[in-house]
Formats: sequence, structure tokens, C-alpha cells
Amino acid sequence: MAIITISREMGTGAHQIALEVAQRLKYTLIDGPRIKSISSKYGLTPEILQMVDEKPPSYVTAEDRKRAAALNTIELIILDLARKGNVIIYGRGGQDLLKECKNVLRLRFIADFEERVERFAEREWIDPDMARSLIRRSDHQRGGFIHYYFDRDWLDPDYYDVTFNTSRLSESTIIDCIIAATKEPALKESDKSAVTVIDSVILSKKIETTLLNASVLEDYRPFTISSVKGAVTVSGYIVSESQKKAAIAIIKAVKGVTSVKADIVVVDYKAYKEVM
Repeated sequence: MAIITISREMGTGAHQIALEVAQRLKYTLIDGPRIKSISSKYGLTPEILQMVDEKPPSYVTAEDRKRAAALNTIELIILDLARKGNVIIYGRGGQDLLKECKNVLRLRFIADFEERVERFAEREWIDPDMARSLIRRSDHQRGGFIHYYFDRDWLDPDYYDVTFNTSRLSESTIIDCIIAATKEPALKESDKSAVTVIDSVILSKKIETTLLNASVLEDYRPFTISSVKGAVTVSGYIVSESQKKAAIAIIKAVKGVTSVKADIVVVDYKAYKEVM
């Protein structure tokens, strides 16, 4: 059940390559259209999907938390599909979302900036100056998403197994390289533990999403959450003892949770902010 993740700059031609690799390997491509096609089953509207997909989250207001919860729901869609194996996760921090899985081939696509501009302008039938602006904005937004949500540099090569420069290599050469890489024995050997790891990530995401959607938690800031076979460990800060008890009760009520170890510190940072 090998998993391929793709990080890409706009205008590299990565999507067409992903489509071809998926077809040849008979893998499921998890991209924007695929997520959109099943998002309603997870309670996401097209409007909220457009608003949060690959956008840096915020947790300041209740409305911000709803958006953050929607972003988590997109990740749950990806994880549910990834659990079945033989998938290509296109963008959306897939390499970070599944960082504990050892059967993941993490790919990065880059290209010369002006070549990206030319490709994008031709594809969308737009002026090159507009294409430059949109590409810069896309790079900034995607880099910000990875930095804010996964706390790392989008460009850090250590997070990718292979980087392809589509200005230097042909599409056919890249596709052949990817298909060859999926046959790496180490990826096959890691398949056995992948489902257990993904299930743990799914449970943690479900807990975080439930907490973000909980109206009783008036000033919730995301906790650090981990889980192993239903045993949940959670740490962080909250504004009152009653909010702490409510949060723990919410976590215990999530399906699949068998135990909770909580290191939640009560800090009235709201009052501190008012003093400042």
C-alpha cells in the first residue's frame, strides 16, 4: 500500500505527471477535484472548501476555529483515502501529515520561474504579468501553509526523497523514475505498520476537530495531541479549570479513545492580554 506525496510549485506541470503516474500504477490520485467530489460526505460545503484548502489557518475567533476545523476535515478525507494504500497525495502537506509512515515516497517538483510563468499563462490564457503575480502569490501561500501548519520551511530538501526539476527533465523521464522508485524494497517492508500509524493520526485529527468545533470551549487554542491504539496524550494551555474539565470530557467522548493522559495547564492569558 505504497503512498506517494507530491509537493509542487505552480506551473511545474506536476499535476499532469501525477495523473499519468496514477494511471500507470493504478493508484488513486487525491487532489482538489477528488477531495471536492466527496467533501459533502464530511460536512464541507464548496464555499468553505475553497476558503481553507491549502490556506494558512488561524485560531483567534470562533469563525477562525471553524475554518481550522474544516482544514482538519480535509486532512481526514486524505487520511481515510491514504489508509487504503496505493494513493498519490497531491499537495496539502501530505509528506508532513504522514511523516511517521515509512512507506511514503515524498516528491518535490520545481522549475525555473519564467518557465513556470510561460506554462501557466499558456494554460490559463492569461497575460504573463498576471501569471507572475498569481504564481508568486501561490508560492507564498503554499509556503505559508506549510510553515504555519507544520512548522517547517516548504523549501527544506530534507523533507523530500526526490526533487524533480521539470525545466531539466522530460515528463516521460520523471514518470519512469517515480515508477521505479515505488519498487524500493524499504517502502514495501514498511507497509505492515502504516495502517496503525495512519489510524493514530486519524484519531488525533478527530479529537482536534471536535475540540475546535466545541462551542463550550470559548477561547480554545489547539493542544498538542498524540494517540497510540486509542491511548491519547494531550498537552497545552487553557483559560480556566472548568474549560479544562470540559476539554477532557470532550476528548474522552470521541469514538476510539480508550484513555486520556492530560497535561493541560490553566493560564488566564486572556486577562493577561487585557492588562498589557
